[in-house]
Amino acid sequence: MQYLTFDLSDNTEGVTTLDAMASTPAAQHPAVLAEVQQVLDWARRRFPHGHGPIDDGMDWDHDLQVTVEAGDWHTVTLTLSASPRFAAAFLKAFGHPDD
Repeated sequence: MQYLTFDLSDNTEGVTTLDAMASTPAAQHPAVLAEVQQVLDWARRRFPHGHGPIDDGMDWDHDLQVTVEAGDWHTVTLTLSASPRFAAAFLKAFGHPDD
């Protein structure tokens, strides 16, 4: 990932949250969205029937927010909620955020 920087956190219920954010000028916004699409495409391929609320036993869910700020800066925030097996596969595919 060139633009998205992920932070990882775990809760006491075994849910991992992967938060990523990128804030760029408008010219770089398509590249950021391409990275988001890469992550979501991977998740859909790897866990095709696992998308939905983690509380309902699914493997992953996501929230995507895009805002335009002053000066035509675009901020993209992607949050993935993950089961332990999704989180392990994600870290294997994309690397650990602390590496």
